[in-house]
Amino acid sequence: MSVAVEEVPGDLRMARRLWPLMLASAVSLLPYTIFGTFLVRIARDANTSAAVMGGLRGLGGLAALAAGAVLAPLLDRVARLRAAAFGLVALAVASLIGVIGHVVATAVFCALVGAAMAVVNPALTASAADRFGDGAAAGRAATLVTATGALTVMLAAPVVALPALVWGWRGDLVMTAVLALALAVVFHVRPGRVLPASGLGYLASYRALRGLRPLLAVAFLRAAAFMGHLSYLALIYDAGFGLSPGAFALVWTLSGGTYFVGNLVAGRVVGSGRVMAHHVMFWALAVSLVAMVGIYFTGVLPVAVVLTGVLGLCHSAVAACVITLMVRRGGEARGTALGVTGAAVNLGTFAGAAVGGVGLGVAGLPGAAVVFGGITVLSLVPAGLVWRSELVVRRASASGRV
Repeated sequence: MSVAVEEVPGDLRMARRLWPLMLASAVSLLPYTIFGTFLVRIARDANTSAAVMGGLRGLGGLAALAAGAVLAPLLDRVARLRAAAFGLVALAVASLIGVIGHVVATAVFCALVGAAMAVVNPALTASAADRFGDGAAAGRAATLVTATGALTVMLAAPVVALPALVWGWRGDLVMTAVLALALAVVFHVRPGRVLPASGLGYLASYRALRGLRPLLAVAFLRAAAFMGHLSYLALIYDAGFGLSPGAFALVWTLSGGTYFVGNLVAGRVVGSGRVMAHHVMFWALAVSLVAMVGIYFTGVLPVAVVLTGVLGLCHSAVAACVITLMVRRGGEARGTALGVTGAAVNLGTFAGAAVGGVGLGVAGLPGAAVVFGGITVLSLVPAGLVWRSELVVRRASASGRV
């Protein structure tokens, strides 16, 4: 990419430059945070089961796949933040539709949120990376934005649960719509520096991603396992431990907090090159397998809570590694790479929620454990391919220097 590499700033200085993008990243996660926190209550208000309502969340994956497939290359051809502005408007509209609370309205809400996030998230991360060139700082900037999105989940209790005591979960969605529209206006009026358009053709942008297919597979399968699992996390704690929505918000906050910390720390460590991203990605997936299965079979609340935190740490580290490697390898197709990655994540959310719902319906919580554990095992295969490809590249580079 034809961007001058800037001096690598400290995290605080970087955050000062990126705070509008970080705020937008946090707001983009509000709709699904509200949906996940109040899943049981939303299902009751709609006179349907939590399993059915939780499965609807995955519809966003289908919409994200369509939106990502069509729009990803455009992120290399338009002002990133203007693209984010249009996505935030769609997010606001989705939130207002979700207020209706009917099953059909919730399905539209989930689908529109997925489509919006397929544009907003890659536009924000690509814009953050662009400000710091192609070096280590670019990957750190991108993961800093994605990590901040997890703050929405970490602060579920004060940001979502406490206001809901006054105006309910519907009021939370209205609040989300207002915030999203305000940020959309800011980004549209002040889109920031516009990079030169990509020299790659529309289809050539996709062909440039051939070497990134194992990474895309990791992104898809990781999301299917983790985000699919999160679709039913409220049900796990309701059925297994009888937690109220208010008490569960604390568990949700823990999950978000560990995800934020893991994403931030992993992004900093692998971005600096001190630890290889492919090593962290593989072993974090392996540890997450143990934590995932344990959550479903333990009958001890403190153990379940600890494993929920471990799972958040592991998956956030994997997500940071995927984003870092995408930014490094994306080159002129960076926007396309991040856009397709976002589509893969949202499609994984759909697949995980849908298949997890089947496992839940057939064999209850043990059935869901088998599904999400099996998906995690599958994710180790492309993670191993990424490891092998990194070794090949490093050996070739070493041979070239001799």
